[in-house]
Amino acid sequence: MDSPTFDVRLGERPTTPSTTYVAEASRRARTRAHASSPITSAAQGAPQSVLDVIERARDALRPEIEALADELFELREEGFDEHRSVAAIREVLQRHGVPSEANHHGLPTAFVARTIDGTPVDPRAERTGAQRLAILAEYDALPGVGHACGHNIIGASSVGAFLAVLEASRELGEPVVPGEVVLLGTPAEEGGNGKEILAARGAFDGIDAAIMAHPFGFDSIDHPFIGRRIVDITYHGVAAHASASPFQGRNALDAVALHYQAVALLRQQLYPGDRIHANVTDGGQRPNIIPETATVQYYVRSELPQTLRELSDRLDDISHGVALATGTGVSIDWDPQPFTLPIRHNRALGERWAVHQASQGRTVLDASTTPSHLAASSDFGNISQRLPGLHPVLKISGEEVGIHTNEFARYAGGPEGKRGLDDAVFALAAIAADFLHDPHLRAAVRDEFEQAGGTIDVEGFFS
Repeated sequence: MDSPTFDVRLGERPTTPSTTYVAEASRRARTRAHASSPITSAAQGAPQSVLDVIERARDALRPEIEALADELFELREEGFDEHRSVAAIREVLQRHGVPSEANHHGLPTAFVARTIDGTPVDPRAERTGAQRLAILAEYDALPGVGHACGHNIIGASSVGAFLAVLEASRELGEPVVPGEVVLLGTPAEEGGNGKEILAARGAFDGIDAAIMAHPFGFDSIDHPFIGRRIVDITYHGVAAHASASPFQGRNALDAVALHYQAVALLRQQLYPGDRIHANVTDGGQRPNIIPETATVQYYVRSELPQTLRELSDRLDDISHGVALATGTGVSIDWDPQPFTLPIRHNRALGERWAVHQASQGRTVLDASTTPSHLAASSDFGNISQRLPGLHPVLKISGEEVGIHTNEFARYAGGPEGKRGLDDAVFALAAIAADFLHDPHLRAAVRDEFEQAGGTIDVEGFFS
C-alpha cells in the first residue's frame, strides 16, 4: 500500500519548523571559537597536587556515579515528587559515611550534606566561621519526556564532586579543601522553583558561593538563562445569550483575544532576547453563552531583572487598557509560583571551569561565541542574584538538539551523557578546591559580584 500523502495547504499537518538559524548560529560560533584564544584564569587556584588527587578520586568513583545517573534517569520523577531519587542519592552518601538530612527546610525532597575540612559532619551541626561553598544537585524530570533536561547528570555530577572532595581528603590524610562544602539537593527546578523556596527559608544563608553544571548542546561558561514570571489574567464580563441578546453581555473571551493580539503587537518593541508566550486556560463553556469569565496565562521572560520588571509593567498596562476597551473587569495574578530571575554569571568562577575542562580535552566558549537565542530559564538565577554563582553548560549532544526533547533525553541517558558527567564531576570538585584554597580567587569572585550590583532583594524585587 502506498504511503498516504498530505497537502500542507489543507492543514492536514503542520509545516516543519526551520532549523537554519540554529545551524547557522552554531556554525558562526564554532568559527569564532577556533579563531579566538582559549579562556584562561588569572587565579592560582588549588595546588596541582590537590587537583591530581581529586582526579584520582573521580576515577575511582566513576562506576558508582554513573550507576546513580542511570538510576535517576530510569526513575524520572517529577518536581516535588522525587522521593526515590533522593533516597538513591542518600544511599550513595551513606555508603561513603556521609550523614544527610532530608526534608530540608520543610521541603520533603530537598536534602543537605556537609563536610568541614574534608570530614563529614552532621548536617545540623553548628556552623563554623570557615568559608562555605555549596554544590547544588537537581534530579527532577519532565512530564512525558523524562530527563530531557539532563537533571540526572546534574544530580549525579554534584554528588560525585562532593564525594571526590571527601575521598581525596581521605587519601591525602588532610583536607583537600580548608573550609566547608555543602551538598544541597534542590527539588523541582522544572516549574516548581525549589531553589527560591529554599532560599526564602534560609537554606543559602552564610553560603559564600554556589556552583553546578547543566548539560546542553555546547560548552559555555555564561550562556544566558533569562528570568521568567508567570501571570494569569482573568477578565470578568456579563453572561448573555450569544444569539438572542448579545447586547446584554460583556464578552470576557473577547477581552482575552484582544489582550493576546495586543501582546503580539508588543513583541515588535521587545528587547532582544525577551520572550512572551501564552495559553488560554479558560475560554468559556458553550458558544451560545457569552463568556462571563476567561483567562489567559503568560510566561514573561527577559535577560535582566530590570527589563523583566519593565516588561511586567507593560503587561499590567495592556491588561487594564483591554478591560476599558471591552467593558470588562480584570484581575491580574502574578507569580502563582515563585518567579525566576536571570542568572548572573561570575566570570572569575567561569574561567576556572574553562581551565579545568581544558584539562579534560574540552574547549569551552563564552557568550560572545555561542548562539544567544537558545535561552531558557532556571531557578538558579534567584541564587546568583543573592550570592556569586557558577552555572556553565556542558556539551553532551549536537548543537542542533534542543533541551526538553526526546532526542536530548537519549543523550542524557547515553554514553555522551556519561562523558559529560565524568568531566563535570572533576571540574566541580576542582573549583570547590580552588575557591577554598585561594583567597585571591575568593576576593575576585566577591568583587565581581559586588561590581555587578551585589545582593538584591529577590523576594521584594517586584513589590
